[in-house]
Amino acid sequence: MEAEKLFLLFSLLMLQFSSCTSHDSLKMNQTIKEGDLLISEGNIFALGFFSPGSSSNRYLGIWYHKIPEQTVVWVANRNDPIIGSLGFLFIDQYGNLVLYGNDDQKLPVWSTNVSVEENDTCEAQLMDSGNLILVSRKTVWQSFDYPTNILLPGMKLGLDRKLGIDRFLTSWRSAEDPGIGDFSVRINPNGSPQFFVYNGTKPIIRSRPWPWRNQMGLYKCTFVNDPDEKYCVCTVLDDSYLLRSILDHSGHVKALTRRESDGQWKEYWKSPQFQWDYYGHCGAYSTCELANLNEFGCACLPGFEPKYPLEWSARDGSGGCVRKRLHTSSVCQHGEGFVKVENVILPESSAAVWVDMSKSLADCEVQCKRNCSCSAYAIIAIPGKNYGCLTWYKELVDVKYDRSDSHDLYVRVDAYELADTKRKSNDSREKTMLAVLAPSIALLWFLIGLFAYLWLKKRAKKGNELQVNSTSTELEYFKLSTITAATNDFAPANKLGQGGFGSVYKGLLPNGMEVAIKRLSRSSGQGAEEFKNEVMVIAMLQHRNLVKLLGYCTQDGEQMLIYEYLPNKSLDSFLFDESRRLLLDWRKRFDIIVGIARGILYLHQDSRLRIIHRDLKCSNILLDADMNPKISDFGMAKIFEGNRTEDRTTRVVGTYGYMSPEYVVFGNFSAKSDVFSFGVMLLEIVSGRKNNRFYQQNPPLTLIGYVWELWREEKALEIVDPSLTELYDPREALKCVQIGLLCVQEDATDRPSMLAVVFMLSNETEIPSPKQPAFLFRKSDNNPDIALDVEDGQCSLNEVTITEIACR
Repeated sequence: MEAEKLFLLFSLLMLQFSSCTSHDSLKMNQTIKEGDLLISEGNIFALGFFSPGSSSNRYLGIWYHKIPEQTVVWVANRNDPIIGSLGFLFIDQYGNLVLYGNDDQKLPVWSTNVSVEENDTCEAQLMDSGNLILVSRKTVWQSFDYPTNILLPGMKLGLDRKLGIDRFLTSWRSAEDPGIGDFSVRINPNGSPQFFVYNGTKPIIRSRPWPWRNQMGLYKCTFVNDPDEKYCVCTVLDDSYLLRSILDHSGHVKALTRRESDGQWKEYWKSPQFQWDYYGHCGAYSTCELANLNEFGCACLPGFEPKYPLEWSARDGSGGCVRKRLHTSSVCQHGEGFVKVENVILPESSAAVWVDMSKSLADCEVQCKRNCSCSAYAIIAIPGKNYGCLTWYKELVDVKYDRSDSHDLYVRVDAYELADTKRKSNDSREKTMLAVLAPSIALLWFLIGLFAYLWLKKRAKKGNELQVNSTSTELEYFKLSTITAATNDFAPANKLGQGGFGSVYKGLLPNGMEVAIKRLSRSSGQGAEEFKNEVMVIAMLQHRNLVKLLGYCTQDGEQMLIYEYLPNKSLDSFLFDESRRLLLDWRKRFDIIVGIARGILYLHQDSRLRIIHRDLKCSNILLDADMNPKISDFGMAKIFEGNRTEDRTTRVVGTYGYMSPEYVVFGNFSAKSDVFSFGVMLLEIVSGRKNNRFYQQNPPLTLIGYVWELWREEKALEIVDPSLTELYDPREALKCVQIGLLCVQEDATDRPSMLAVVFMLSNETEIPSPKQPAFLFRKSDNNPDIALDVEDGQCSLNEVTITEIACR
């Protein structure tokens, strides 16, 4: 009761206080209530009550006074809004700034927590810097020590151990809620200090480690690193600019500038901008190339290799790198040394150790080498303190290439890697010497090239040599006599296989190289245009999962392609053979699936031209000696230039059972047509059953329909090839079935891209539920427009669809 009486008495006294409006200071006998403002002397900032966006909650805050759109830079009661009442601010008898919501509220919404000497008078003043200070005989409190989501010029960000203050930014919860959000920016003072953006406690962005450069163009930042204080403070070099740095509610950090003549805020810089801006994007013991916008960007440090090669090849470097397995497990006391990695932002350094501020490069190396736990070191110039030696004793994380303001990192490697590096260095020196002699060598090569051109021109016969695009890989032209000799006049014993296009023979060239020779029959339907298409397409493609074309022959009416010889022939020769399928364990099958997916992704996205294969099937997947898959047979491939992604034809080509519905019925094809074919192959590889030979009697389902029914009944693992017995990963197999069903969905827009397929195969991620696929039934009375008769090698379409069908 006594507390309530005192509060009521105090409230009555407050009503007698004068209201403070349009002044830059608040005295002990004044209040700030709704409608009142403190305005800094230069008319730059204002303090008062506001509501963010469409919110009705009221907050005490500071904003730019002369800018029409309200731009709040500090909030007092950010977690305790004033709801449905009028607030007022005053200085109490103890010298604290106190904010109340209304006369009935017994506890303040917000207050400072300071103590001043008895009988001292206090005054609050809003400065032109945006800093609200509380002054007695000295400044006893300031808003700059308690930032919200904005860093202003003159505001320190970091630690003051004497005052026990950690100044850091915290994001708003949303654009309309200034409460403390998920993200923060604060300094990590350990090792070599650096700033982090955190999501909760997880680091997501990292600054360079100390020491930092002082000059940043529009503004100058000073960094203090001593036992008592570790902080940065920035000032604007041009008074005509306003500058604020913001941590927004999405976790982005931005620097924004504004001039009165511009009339708007402009983004000066922002982080993150690219995927490699995120902390540890490429994992441990790797580097990230900042300037490479289109490529993967991740690379292992010297002496290391990808920890998860499949994920790495799918452009996911988050698993990082490990020491090369061929080398010794320890790099200590085995003739090891250090390899210099130039122009990098140094690794995350909270666990790094400063050895000595006067160490030379040689001393620093010795210091690191004598400790087996030391993984790297760097020599760093420190302004005013000569040089420092920084050493790392844990994983090297978040190393990024940057040509400006960067350092050299010396990474510990074993004797093998050290020798290899020296060899490469010697090779580089030889290249440098060659560069000096380049003008003379260039003239010599010009003369040799001219002679070779004249000789080849004389040798070539009109019509016998195919003109290959000059930008593609050069192909060798083989004489018919050479091919005849290599195949023993196309002896049946050298015949590897036969299809609608003709036959494939094994050949032995005079140099001892084994090759596969595709000899097109004159009745194959693949004329000069298709042949030329296949040569030009394959000549432009270079990928480990695509078959390599070595040359061609067009003599005496023959059309032949000479490929690398793959001893294990085609995937279907294993997959659909009762005895040979036993050689395809689950791991080999999964690796084949991923390899095919990577090859198709290259065709669709990563090659110089977007290429749609149009005839993907297991018989066109060849296997090398290590059972690595290689996509072959590009006679029906289509090249898309520019931004084109789909086309239409009146001549449907391909193999029944693998063609997508929009292609079969309407002649429409796109990358999603290949995705459908891949989905069919994926289901075939998992089940060991061929789609256009599968027949489920009751109901009359195709392989796709059968898998779909099992999926709906949550019995999808029943489709797994029985020859695998239980020697497979059920989760991995189920994932493959799910991805296969996604790929064969009826609507092309529902099917994933090959990039998404590779990502789903290579990562533990949530996979969407598939919709009903196409071609569920072998025969259908309900869909008379698409009548399928899928006996192998036959096709039948309702005649109302398109004009011409070419089945293979």
